[in-house]
Amino acid sequence: MADKKQNIEKELLSYLPQKDEWIGNLVSSMEYSLTAGGKRVRPMLVMEFARLCGGSEEAAMPFACALEMIHTYSLIHDDLPCMDNDDLRRGKPTNHKVYGEACALLAGSGLLTLAFEAASSGRAVELNGTEKCLQAVKVLAESAGAQGMLGGQIIDLESEGKQVSVDHLKVMDAKKTGALIIAAAKLGCISAGATEEQMKAAVCYAENIGLAFQIVDDMLDVTSSTEELGKPVGSDSENEKSTYAALLGIDACKQISEELTDRAVESLSVFENDTTTLRNFAYYLLKREN
Repeated sequence: MADKKQNIEKELLSYLPQKDEWIGNLVSSMEYSLTAGGKRVRPMLVMEFARLCGGSEEAAMPFACALEMIHTYSLIHDDLPCMDNDDLRRGKPTNHKVYGEACALLAGSGLLTLAFEAASSGRAVELNGTEKCLQAVKVLAESAGAQGMLGGQIIDLESEGKQVSVDHLKVMDAKKTGALIIAAAKLGCISAGATEEQMKAAVCYAENIGLAFQIVDDMLDVTSSTEELGKPVGSDSENEKSTYAALLGIDACKQISEELTDRAVESLSVFENDTTTLRNFAYYLLKREN
């Protein structure tokens, strides 16, 4: 997986525009956040589901990079003063702290549009065919738009300062966090030409680890430190956000996230190829400390 991550990060840089005297600062801002680290959960899932369904990681790579660009853009915008107003991301100053709010806004938008360029590039079409690229672009647009991540973000913003239910949180997180994780599973399946049964199992896996991922995130905001997490802790409480940790308590959150992870792993039983990586990945996300 370390090798996969290295390959992903090398490929991501290849899509960035050339720096020149006109757009150099913008490209540097895009590059700053795109290379700031992170677990690369989403592109990893794209490539692993492609492999699991009999496809190639090479063919899935443009889709994996496109999804990571969308995720990175969302982080840049999420940190802006008009949103969460955070100073740290992955242990580094947030984009707007380095490049200014206006440039950060444009860098996020630049990565969003670059994602669709990557998914429909000549390389992507050559490796996957036009039909698969069209399907991939549709999945990316739906998962990032109002019915997906953006919808979850507005629910989150409008929930600040309010006491909301666990069911409310599930709807919000299924959109804000879950949509891109489900998109990762779908994109890998699309690239490989997966069967309907395989696609259904992949989505089940993604839905369960997506919710578990968010519950663990909520716990870490309470139990971790800024140094360990790489971003400010306690921000959920400061922003008066209802979280799973606040509503259910840490012990209940641990139990639920473990059950979700087990359910995700069980869904992999339909695949004939080796699922060890995805099984281990699910438990890695459950036990992570940042």
